[in-house]
Amino acid sequence: MDERKKSWVAIGSIWLVLLILAAIRPLSLPDEGRYGDVGRWMFMSGDWLIPKLNGIPFFHKPPLLYWLQAAVFHFTGVHVWTARLVVAGHALVMLVCLYLGVRQIRGENFARKVVLVLGCSVGFLIGGQFLNHDFLVATWMTVATGLFALAFQSQEKTNLFLARLGFVACGFGFLSKGLIGVALPGLVIFTWLLVTGQIRRLLDFPWCSGLLLFFGVALPWLVRVQSQFPDFLNYFIIEQHFARFKGTHFNNPQPWWFYLPVIAIFMFPWFFLVAWDLINRLKAGFNFENVRCIQIDRWTALPWIWFLVILLFFSIPQSKLVGYILPAIPPVALLVVDSWERITANTKASAIWFWSVCALSALTAVGANFLARYNSLKDASLDVAHVLHCNFYSGDRVYVAGDFPHDLSFESNLQQPILIVQDWAIARKTAVDDWRRIFFEGADFDPLAGQVLQEVQSLNTVQQDGQSWLVTPAGFQLQKTPHLWDVVYKGTSWWLWRSGYSLAVDLTGPSTVNAVLQTCQSPMMNRRDRRIGN
Repeated sequence: MDERKKSWVAIGSIWLVLLILAAIRPLSLPDEGRYGDVGRWMFMSGDWLIPKLNGIPFFHKPPLLYWLQAAVFHFTGVHVWTARLVVAGHALVMLVCLYLGVRQIRGENFARKVVLVLGCSVGFLIGGQFLNHDFLVATWMTVATGLFALAFQSQEKTNLFLARLGFVACGFGFLSKGLIGVALPGLVIFTWLLVTGQIRRLLDFPWCSGLLLFFGVALPWLVRVQSQFPDFLNYFIIEQHFARFKGTHFNNPQPWWFYLPVIAIFMFPWFFLVAWDLINRLKAGFNFENVRCIQIDRWTALPWIWFLVILLFFSIPQSKLVGYILPAIPPVALLVVDSWERITANTKASAIWFWSVCALSALTAVGANFLARYNSLKDASLDVAHVLHCNFYSGDRVYVAGDFPHDLSFESNLQQPILIVQDWAIARKTAVDDWRRIFFEGADFDPLAGQVLQEVQSLNTVQQDGQSWLVTPAGFQLQKTPHLWDVVYKGTSWWLWRSGYSLAVDLTGPSTVNAVLQTCQSPMMNRRDRRIGN
């Protein structure tokens, strides 16, 4: 087998492992439940313009993830694994494009090692199948940065074709997660050209045609939505971008150094090799007086600048989530291989050690995947959703109170919005950056859809001509309406209540629950026959 075939086999093997890991983990909450159901709702409703969560407009993120999910669901059906195929597909795009770009600059062997380091990492094998927007934007930022850099590969002439493709990639980056999809690749390349003395080459860039391509990809959706909702751009751009970046009232505040240990985990144990190599080089006299060396070897400078720009950018806001730093793992993989080549040059056991560390990294990722599976099952409503799906009948209503089970609609494949019971007047005054705010802000765009946000007294006025279901956290106590509702199933984290028909079966006993679940799994049972009490 020649060297190039070995590289493609490595890429295919890594992606196969990623797909297997994606199949053995339930939805992680709240992100995967939320984003999976937005895509399911788009597929189910046929409305590809307005992303909706539980039927309510959801403008926190752009629609590329949901568009692709809806397309996948059309061909494969709705399933947790198929929902993750969009993210996994982007992981493959990242791996292939990084390999092709690095091979162009550093050669086949170097590129294959980058593929193995990145593909076996915790950040790739977990983030590359985690259902949210982070890996999508990381992929398009990687593609855009690589295309822009390769456009300057020749010292004499800028490759205008690659530069224009970079603008297209920025457009898809914007549709993945907003402005960072274009701002960060531009900032990385600008800083790289400035540091390496190439800043004048920006004059040769195809700005007019490139920006037209970017706006051709990114602008149509914005214009269409803005024409329907006049306050959309203020909410999407100002509130969800600038206010979130500089604000102090958003969730998960963390110290400035938060992402250093996150990167160390994502690229374990390779990140420590880079740190050790850097410390040794500084001790040996690698300092700012040697900046001319960086200017000469611009391809060595690129991954450092790429990594540091992303790290510094995401370290500025107080609100920090783990997945935000995923765009930094491709340049770290480049730095790892660069350090490895320098440290192990002319070492006989280099290949054995390299494969051993790759195996350790991959095993760490597999362990993290099973840990994520265990943690997801503790909070999931999967058991309740299964019972509800098997006993739900057209015309039934589903309420939730006390909290919101983000995976319930997806796992039970509900075709109508859930009625969410809260004291919404108080929620509007006290809600922080949580699911309550998501719903009432979305309801402000579409008050008719917002009617699913019900007040507490609605539980006391359920209709008796049909069947109503209520899902609450385990141990939840109904204060005002206990006589209308009965607990029919106690799940691990959630309880299922019912009102309407008289109960003929008590689902709280383990043997009865098992019998019901076996009945649900029978393909011969139709929906009407599976109703509780029939």
